[in-house]
Parts: sequence; structure tokens; C-alpha cells
Amino acid sequence: MRYPSLTLLDEEKRLLWQLRTHGAQSRSTLAATLQISNSAVTRLTKALAAQGLVEEMPSEALPARGRPTVPLRISAAGGYAFGLALYAGILEIAVVDYAGGVIALTSEAIELTDPAGFARHVDRRIHELTLEHRLLGRRLYGVGFSAPGPALSRDGNRWSIVRNLPGWKDAPLRDIFAETLQLPIWIENDATAAALAEYYLGGLIGRCTTAIVILLGHGVGAGIIHEGRLMRGEAGGAGEIGMFYPGDRPRPTTLDLIATLQAAGCGVDSLANFADAIPGYEAVIDRWLERAADQLLQTVNSAIAWLEPGAIRLMSPLPTPIMQGLVERLNRRDIIWGEHSVESDIGRYRVEMSLLGGAGAALGAALLPIHATIARN
Repeated sequence: MRYPSLTLLDEEKRLLWQLRTHGAQSRSTLAATLQISNSAVTRLTKALAAQGLVEEMPSEALPARGRPTVPLRISAAGGYAFGLALYAGILEIAVVDYAGGVIALTSEAIELTDPAGFARHVDRRIHELTLEHRLLGRRLYGVGFSAPGPALSRDGNRWSIVRNLPGWKDAPLRDIFAETLQLPIWIENDATAAALAEYYLGGLIGRCTTAIVILLGHGVGAGIIHEGRLMRGEAGGAGEIGMFYPGDRPRPTTLDLIATLQAAGCGVDSLANFADAIPGYEAVIDRWLERAADQLLQTVNSAIAWLEPGAIRLMSPLPTPIMQGLVERLNRRDIIWGEHSVESDIGRYRVEMSLLGGAGAALGAALLPIHATIARN
């Protein structure tokens, strides 16, 4: 069963955003925070509950004594969405519910093909996962794809996809995917999608209003969240820090590390056999980490100067020990927060490693259709 697209009033979006950013709340608290009447909150929440988007907290989660006010929360039963991410020889597929819960997260080796062949493969996997997780009959918001590259068109249909995906650059990806999948399609730069996942699922949504996620994948890019919004720029190219690292030179990317290991004689082919192939090449990885930290330092300092983020996180499909080593090296270097921040009551943050790992871009892609239902104008 396919549900019609969800259209919400501005006041309904405000209420849902309040619940997403601050967790479960009573109707009276919502009325006070949103500065609307109790009767208006009752009307709004009744309409949202009828659509399955909000629900009352279960009684077992409430205090036993007295008759407490029952808080409302975002309902996982409000629907679900799929997200796709391509790395070096790996396809990640995420399924998330309306509350942001992860229903499924799969990772599989994939033979790289043209966009049409990729869409046919994804169509099969979506049907399989829908049946496996008994999702038939629930509202399906659509499919998000995290594109490894910047947009080439303002409508987000054509993208400058990385060179190791021949036939993808400048192809009308949204049209191709929509024709095969017969579902609403969202496409976003992979770093921007990763930032959305970090904001929703990485603990940032209640911690700060501005955050930067640097993604080391096929290339290197940054996703920026500001006041709960995705910062996209004029045509979706905001955070395209890859321009600082020309593709014909060494770069702080997953593909560059694989190429560096191959040049040293390592038999690594892709992320699919990375862990098995790298033993004995620890010194090569250490040298690469030192160089990558040097390369990223100026980018991090520039981000701090321009945006004063509440958090900077590094995300990558590379193994956790490698990313931990990179973060430690960065934090040992001269990250400059500025003299004015010494006396600030906001404090300063170290560069952190994302705990979402390689799943971040796929999870963020899955959140794109859901985020769109409450994105503020």
C-alpha cells in the first residue's frame, strides 16, 4: 500500500520539531514552549496522532504514583524510509522509522555498474527488506541516496559523481531511480547526508545548533547543520572541501589510503577485503595518518573560523582504530579556537570520531525523506 505524500501545516511541523529536538513532552509544556493555546495543541496533536506521527508514552514508562500528565513523543509507527550509500565496492542500505529508529542496516559487496543497473539491484533489495521486516502496509516516505560528489544542477538531478563510478557523472540520477523504483527519490551529497545522520542519531540534536561532519569516503567532503537545517549553498555544493585536495595528488580519503597501501604491495582491493589485507602494513597506515592529519588541520581551523560549530566530527567507512588514530593526531596539532573563546561560557570541543562509521551516509540518506516532512522554510 502506497500512502499519498504527507503535507503538514507549519504549526504541525513546529510541534514535531519540538518533540524531535527535546524529546517527549506534555501538551501543556508544548503549549508554553510554542506559545499557543492548550486547545490549539490538543487540536494539532489529535490530527498528528490520527496520521500515526505522534503517540502518548506507554503507561509503563510513567511514574507509578498519582495521575501524571501523559507526555507525547514521535511515533515510530509513522512510517519508514530507505537510504543508500556507495563506498569502494560496498553498498550500504539503511531502513529507518519515523522516530529515527534503525529498522535495518545492511552492507554488501557490489559489482559497480551503471545507474540503471544499480537501480534494478536496489529495487530487488528494497522488496526483500520490506518483506523481511514486515513493512507492507506502512507509510513509505521514499528512498534517499547519498551521492559521492557535488551537485551539477540546481534541481539535484545531475551530480559530479567520483571517477571510479563510470557512467554516473552528469547522469539524471533522480529520473533513473524514480523510473525504476516508482518511489519518491531524495539525492544529497554524501557528506551532507552524513551530517544529518550525525545530528539525529549521533547525539548532536540536543547538544548544539551548528555542527560539521567531515566525511572521508570516495573523496573528502563536509556536511553542515545550522539551526537544525541542512546548509546546502546555492546549488547543493556547501561543504565541498574536496576542492582543497586535487584528485591528482595525495588526499585524505578512503580511496587514497587504499591506493597508498596498494603502492606498498598490499593486496587490498576495496573495503570488502580491507581488514584481511592490511596486517603487516601498519607502518604504511601510520605514515598516511600523519599526512592526512596535516592535510585536514587547515580545513578544521577554517571551519572553526567561519562557523564556530558546537561539534566537529570525522566519519568514514574505514575501521575504527584507523579513524581513532586520525582523530588523536588532529587533536595533538594546533587546532585554533581563537583567543576570544578562552573566556567563553560555551567552551571548546575537540574533534571527535563519529560512532556511526560507514553507516552514517546511508542512515542520513534514509532520514532525508523523513526530515523533509518537517523541514522548516
